[in-house]
Amino acid sequence: MKNYTITFILVALFLLPTAGQENAPQLTADNIREVIAAMTLEEKASLVVGASTRFPGAAAGEISENRVPGAAGTTHAIPRLGIPSIVLADGPAGLRISPVRDSASAKTYYCTAFPVAILLAASWDTRLVESVGQSMGHELLEYGVDILLAPALNIHRNPLCGRNFEYFSEDPLLSGKMASAIVKGVQSNGVGTSLKHFAANNAETNRRALNTIVSERALREIYLKGFGIAVQESDPWTVMSSYNLINGTPASESHDLLTRVLRDDWGFRGFVMTDWGGGTDPITQMRAGNDLLMPGRPQQSDTIRKAVENGILEEAVLDRNVERILQVIVQTPTFKGYKYSNEPDLDKHAVITRQAGAEGMVLLKNREGALPFPAGTAKLAVFGNTSYEIITGGTGSGDVNEAYSVSLVEGLVNAGFSFDQDLREQYTSYMDSVKANRPQRRRFMPRAQVQEMEIDRELVSKAAGKNDMALITIGRHSGEGRDRSVDEFNFSATEKMLIETVSGLFHASGKKVIPSASAV
Repeated sequence: MKNYTITFILVALFLLPTAGQENAPQLTADNIREVIAAMTLEEKASLVVGASTRFPGAAAGEISENRVPGAAGTTHAIPRLGIPSIVLADGPAGLRISPVRDSASAKTYYCTAFPVAILLAASWDTRLVESVGQSMGHELLEYGVDILLAPALNIHRNPLCGRNFEYFSEDPLLSGKMASAIVKGVQSNGVGTSLKHFAANNAETNRRALNTIVSERALREIYLKGFGIAVQESDPWTVMSSYNLINGTPASESHDLLTRVLRDDWGFRGFVMTDWGGGTDPITQMRAGNDLLMPGRPQQSDTIRKAVENGILEEAVLDRNVERILQVIVQTPTFKGYKYSNEPDLDKHAVITRQAGAEGMVLLKNREGALPFPAGTAKLAVFGNTSYEIITGGTGSGDVNEAYSVSLVEGLVNAGFSFDQDLREQYTSYMDSVKANRPQRRRFMPRAQVQEMEIDRELVSKAAGKNDMALITIGRHSGEGRDRSVDEFNFSATEKMLIETVSGLFHASGKKVIPSASAV
């Protein structure tokens, strides 16, 4: 009888709710502080650190790729308190996720590659840019993403910066107004944005160690001004702190930047996250007001938990950061149970993209009425690699996995023009042979650009004899993690010779030449 009694007691104890499980509050928009009071220290420390599997030691199952493959990261879920994991994804030129998830399935998840920020700013049209943001936000919503890691609005301080294509302008007013328009458009869908990279992040080379030395006046009037405009006019859900140091202090560890300026001066109400792997001291980041560490490492959670246990970090600081994150989570589609379709209206967005691209083009000079082309009559000799293989955007987190792109020559054909097919065969054959021998590019880094094809005078002379006009396109691309060199930025000897030869021979035949540039 005693053995049966002991067994009964053990079974009864096993069936009892675990301590803390019974009557646990479930998160709502109105009980955030009650939920925080019910959280364990371990749960708090996990919520302020992203749930990445890209670092050793991440917990099984906590991978953003399970829900939205290709998304940049997620937060931790705490199911017992009704706290879901939310999804964060790149980027500034449109949603960046994996376009194919199952090789056995025909289903695809392509996104729209919208015009890059520098082109959007050249439109000077905030209504147009807001409509671009609305389209971006719709793709987030229907692909199950909660926060877009964009817009980026660092100042164009140097034309060689590798990510200038992601940024709007060298002018803080224009940058702030354009960023505000994007934020308003995206967030009109009930999804969030993340202003980045806060702040004074104007170079890519050695970006994690770069120390920006700047006066208070220059910082306020140039490098912070656009962020202030965007925060106060569009109320972004989140802000992303930058990799660089500012006057010796890492941006993600700067109380002056993240609390005194961002919150006290501008009234920012959302949460601040690090750039991916940004900063080195989780305790200082928590105190400074950098609420979420991305993409997250288990060691960071352990460091924060132990710091609270040892009295090094006040639990009130951790509670404050947790509260800011929860205040955003309750606004997300994931929290609200939105049933996303995985079928955004890409055809509609393509129309908006084309309109925005056209509005942002800049005609520098139109000597002797070279443009527009005579509609439907001119036969064109098209020169330059980029005429045949368009550069849709820069590489890295600002890249987009689009379903298709339209090259310049394809666009001309669609508009009713014809072009020299012999030239096309020359260019495509040349580029295919060069690309076949190119080394694989590193993740996020741009591939080595195919050098411009050398053109001999006989080929150009023949083209001048049978075509009405010439079009020359010179292209450049760049990307995250590396700035351009001066040699990459300037015209090469081959490019100069191309322009001189084509211009000379076509002009000698009384025919016009239109040079164009495509650079991101």
